[in-house]
Amino acid sequence: MPVRKLKPITPGQRFRIVNEYSEITTSNPEKSLLKTIKKTGGRNNQGRMTMRYKGGGHKKRYRIIDFKRDKYEIDAEVLSVEYDPFRSAFISLVKYKDGEKRYILALKGLKVGTKLVSAKSAPPNIGNCMQLANIPLGTTISCIEMTPGKGATLARSAGSYAQLMAKEGKFVTIKLPSGETRLVLASCFATIGAVSNSDHQLTVSGKAGRKRWLGRRPRTRPVAMNPVDHPMGGGEGRASGGHPRSRKGVPAKGFRTRSKNKVSNKYILERRKK
Repeated sequence: MPVRKLKPITPGQRFRIVNEYSEITTSNPEKSLLKTIKKTGGRNNQGRMTMRYKGGGHKKRYRIIDFKRDKYEIDAEVLSVEYDPFRSAFISLVKYKDGEKRYILALKGLKVGTKLVSAKSAPPNIGNCMQLANIPLGTTISCIEMTPGKGATLARSAGSYAQLMAKEGKFVTIKLPSGETRLVLASCFATIGAVSNSDHQLTVSGKAGRKRWLGRRPRTRPVAMNPVDHPMGGGEGRASGGHPRSRKGVPAKGFRTRSKNKVSNKYILERRKK
C-alpha cells in the first residue's frame, strides 16, 4: 500500500504523509456487523478521570471481527476490503456459502472474489485458517491463537506476521514480530499470510488536530511537571528529569517488567531483542 506526501498548501500539510488507501474497495460497512460504543472520556462511573489524555474524537462504530474463524469446512468469498477506525489493519467482509457474513482481518494481497476456508487442514493459501500442525515450515502466518478455541491473539496489527520455524511433539516453534521465539500448541489455529496495511507506520499526522480527531488529548511531558505529580518533575531551572521512569516509578528504556515466576516463561525459547 503506497503512501503520499502532500503538497504543503497549508501549515498542517507541510509534514503530513497520508495513506492512499488504494486497497479499500468500499466505504459502506455491513450494518449487521456494527455495534455502538459509548465513550468514557477516561472517566469512571463516578465521573472521575482515571485515564489521562483521552477525550473527544470522531464518533465511531465498532466492527465485530471474527477472530475465531470457527466456521469450519465452509467456503467463503471476500466481498470487500474496508477501513476499520478501531485498528491499524484493514478488514475484509467475507460471505460463507450458507449466506452468513463476517468480518475478518484483511491479509496482504487478499483481493475481492478470493475464496477462503477455515479447517484443520487446508491448502496454505493467503487467508486460509488452519491448525499450526498442518502448516508447512517456513510459512508466513498471522492472527495466531495462544489457547485453542480462544481466538487470534498474536500478530494482529498492520503489517504484522510471524514465521513457523519448527514442529516437535504437540508444540510448534514460531518467531514473532518482536523477535521473540516461543512454543505454541500445535492444535492452535493461525491464518496464512501477513496482515494488511504494512505502510501504516510510515504515515505522519502533520498537525495536533489529527490526534484530537482520534480522541487523544495533549500529553504533558513529565519533566515539565512538579515533583508531587511525577518522579521526573521538579528541579531548579531546566532539569533533565533523571532516569526515565513512569508515573509510578517503574524505570523505562530497557527495564524488564515481565515476572520471573510467570508460568508461560518456559514456552519462551528466545526473548525479544532489546
